[in-house]
Amino acid sequence: MDVVDGATTKGEQTRELILSTALRMFREEGYGKTTMRAIAKEAGVSVGNAYYYYSSKEHLMQAYYDQMHAYHREAAAEVLTGQMSFVARLSGVLEVWLDVSQPYHEFAGTFFKNAAEPRSPLSPFSTESEPARAASIELFRQVVEGSDLKLPPDLRAELPELLWLLHMGVVLFWVHDNSADLKRTRTLIVRTVPLIDRLLRLTRVPGVRGVVNDLVALIRTLKS
Repeated sequence: MDVVDGATTKGEQTRELILSTALRMFREEGYGKTTMRAIAKEAGVSVGNAYYYYSSKEHLMQAYYDQMHAYHREAAAEVLTGQMSFVARLSGVLEVWLDVSQPYHEFAGTFFKNAAEPRSPLSPFSTESEPARAASIELFRQVVEGSDLKLPPDLRAELPELLWLLHMGVVLFWVHDNSADLKRTRTLIVRTVPLIDRLLRLTRVPGVRGVVNDLVALIRTLKS
């Protein structure tokens, strides 16, 4: 068992080394200019070994997505524990994403050029990104389910994915934000979330129910 554990640990260390090397090279050299061969050389492993763990650069980026979500989920858990206010929960989850993503901010612009291509496997909307996307939506489901927000059941079911789309909008703003300590993105979150909270609470007003039904129907039509 010790040998197996040691082999597993060594394999995990090699995987992490390749990923961290790739992300550093993507930041320094640019995603398009960085090859798997160059990543392997810089990491001190064979090209075959690099491909054993990651079949392509796109696979490396999917691993980056998964890693970032793991960091985000861990940081968000502290925000969500004992906090019932929807504003506090949503603001907190969005803001801790900025904190865990900050080391990659300079790299984000280069990467976004590839991720913005609709047919790219790196797009957050791609089939390849589905596991990371589903995990992120689940996190926003936790934001909603543990909050003090009262909503019509149909809208409540769709809200986590809508909040994920909001998050994608924040990410796009973040990519272009060059303010100190991402001040503009943080202001966007602080000012936008209370407005969303107020609009969502209006959906309980009887006269607004018809509009909510139409909105949910539109969302489900677009998803089908």
